Amino acid sequence: MAPNDSTETTERTSGRASRKMSRYVVPVAVAGVAAATIGLVPALAASGDPKLPEITAQELVEKIAASDTQTVSGTFKISTDLGLPSIAGLAEGLAGGGAGASSADPQDKLAELVSGTHTLRVAADGPDRQKLTVLDGSDEYSLIHNGEDVWAYDSKSNEVFHEKAETGGAKEEKELPSTPKEMADEILKAADGTTSITVGGTAKVAGRDAYQLVIKPKQSGSTVESVKVAVDAENGVPLKFTLASTAGGKPVVDAGFTKVDFGRPAASTFDFKAPKGAKVTEGEVSEGGDSSAEHGKHAEELEKGFADFAGMNVIGEGWTTIATLDTGAPAPKTDEAPAEVKGFLDALGDKVSGKFGSGTVFKTKLVNALMTDDGKVYVGAVTQDALVDAANAAK
Repeated sequence: MAPNDSTETTERTSGRASRKMSRYVVPVAVAGVAAATIGLVPALAASGDPKLPEITAQELVEKIAASDTQTVSGTFKISTDLGLPSIAGLAEGLAGGGAGASSADPQDKLAELVSGTHTLRVAADGPDRQKLTVLDGSDEYSLIHNGEDVWAYDSKSNEVFHEKAETGGAKEEKELPSTPKEMADEILKAADGTTSITVGGTAKVAGRDAYQLVIKPKQSGSTVESVKVAVDAENGVPLKFTLASTAGGKPVVDAGFTKVDFGRPAASTFDFKAPKGAKVTEGEVSEGGDSSAEHGKHAEELEKGFADFAGMNVIGEGWTTIATLDTGAPAPKTDEAPAEVKGFLDALGDKVSGKFGSGTVFKTKLVNALMTDDGKVYVGAVTQDALVDAANAAK
């Protein structure tokens, strides 16, 4: 969504410093928030649009904000299509994971959800119990958070990953709107001028009556055509999320419940015992009880990495925001890359030129990036022309 919207977005980072988020936040974000904020594709056997009382966009946003549903179980499918070229052979051209890494480690397994189509089962019972199971043919991958423990199990390799969940610690206090109406007001205020938020009729999602919240950019130059969220008419929980690109074709994200139940899952749902003969990898624990003894070291490395982006600037606003960075170094020559990598990059990029000089635009259906031959980078959820215009204006 637009950078000035209040909707939460996620940014993928690399390295072990990001693994804690994968292990602890993902069970909540996918198992709980998938039912509470991410939303997913309509049921396969929709029986027509239900007739529901009229509701305004502000009232619907308030309904979402007021939802206090914390229990859910169900099945949903999620499909993503960024318009990337095939990565078959790319992985073979690059080095594999580190020695001793567990195939059940959440960091790599959950990254697979960003492409293709997957069927998942989810269950959540408040902030301390969540379970996510990814079904891949006859194989299953499960991630379970139950109180103080986080377990991950890969049936294909019969490997288990176990780690203690973070507990205690001071929580950052933030001033937030105190009522659903105030929260809705803030969201609509942030969207004013750049975003259209309307109610686009009703739908049936997993057998539930839902309103359709439609969010569109008012600005030209964005790669986002629309964001549609189906909201449960009874409890305000988003049930469906579809992100469409101006490039057309399949949605960038199209994910949705095919079955959902808001009752409390059985406590046994979150029980886990390592299967006989399974290889169990324990996450490292520091003396202070903080998961991953190397966290401090890798967090420091990550901080140094972010320091490289100290010169980043942001131009534009709303949906057409573009981040710019001068790396101070010529763009790397793809001709020197391994054949598999070169083929991938060539399929991903288009050569462009203008007053700024020349460069390459690396494209997806959502985010595009222009890297000039003299090392400047322009990136955003905007069209190729918008990136070239930004580079020309900077000269």
